[in-house]
Amino acid sequence: MESFRPRLAEAAEQMAVPLTEEQQTQLLEYLALFARWNAAYNLSAVRDPAEMLERHIIDSLSVVNLCGEDAEPLLDVGSGGGLPGIPLAIAHPQRQVTLLDSNGKKTRFLFQVASQLPLPNVQVVHTRLEAFTPQQPFAAITSRAFATIADMISKSERLLTPGGKFYAMKGKFPQDELSALPKGIKVDRVHTLSVPGCDADRHLIVLSRAAESDGLA
Repeated sequence: MESFRPRLAEAAEQMAVPLTEEQQTQLLEYLALFARWNAAYNLSAVRDPAEMLERHIIDSLSVVNLCGEDAEPLLDVGSGGGLPGIPLAIAHPQRQVTLLDSNGKKTRFLFQVASQLPLPNVQVVHTRLEAFTPQQPFAAITSRAFATIADMISKSERLLTPGGKFYAMKGKFPQDELSALPKGIKVDRVHTLSVPGCDADRHLIVLSRAAESDGLA
């Protein structure tokens, strides 16, 4: 995977994501593990490592500067193969990142990544989102492949700190999903993502609980 380092470094620089050589190496090792395990564990429909780099790792890096602060613990729901959670954890090694998925094969892969790289700031949880009972709530909750924004929020809102935010990665602008938001949830901001090498629409939707005064005339 070393041949992909120049492309990774170039894309990170274009997105203003500072990566040390060690962080680049960790991302490339993650890519190698992803490609190796993908055949047996079906982590992704993408089979070509070069395409995995573009569509998974670089795509995930596009939100590194948009998902809250280092000091804020982050939960990645439906993490699957670790996207965007693993790239976020590598880019911000001081941030505590929890990767949650109900699929045992995928969480076994995530355990392997976290131990092999290693990533001491990563915790892997194998359970359904509805059954997850952490000791502390999270200031940031991310999703990349979760069903709908409304579904994500309804199942995880209890895990969000007061003042915390949801960060939902989407392709095309999800107007229908935003029209169906649960009561008491507001859209804070919509980021149109510029992902190097990607012509498809990419968006990050930032949401939070609406203050009671927001609903007053």
